[in-house]
Amino acid sequence: MPDQPNPEHLRQWVETWRRAGVELAEIRRREIQALVTVADTQEAIRQLFGADRSIDKLPPRTTSGLVEQQAWFARLRAKGTLRAKDTTP
Repeated sequence: MPDQPNPEHLRQWVETWRRAGVELAEIRRREIQALVTVADTQEAIRQLFGADRSIDKLPPRTTSGLVEQQAWFARLRAKGTLRAKDTTP
């Protein structure tokens, strides 16, 4: 029968991973933030759709647009032009 783990050792192990989890989450957040900035996104849109500067006049978005997208899907399903399976992964 295997030896029971030392409770103090388990406590230290849990505390170590708790602290590591906080640090790892912060590292992840910084790395993701460094990947793409608003300026990068705007430049990508300019490259895709032309040099029209009208995007610079738009206010910054406060949402991802997911709620609006789901509302459009619901309207299309209600009209019968979109099946539920077309909107699920």
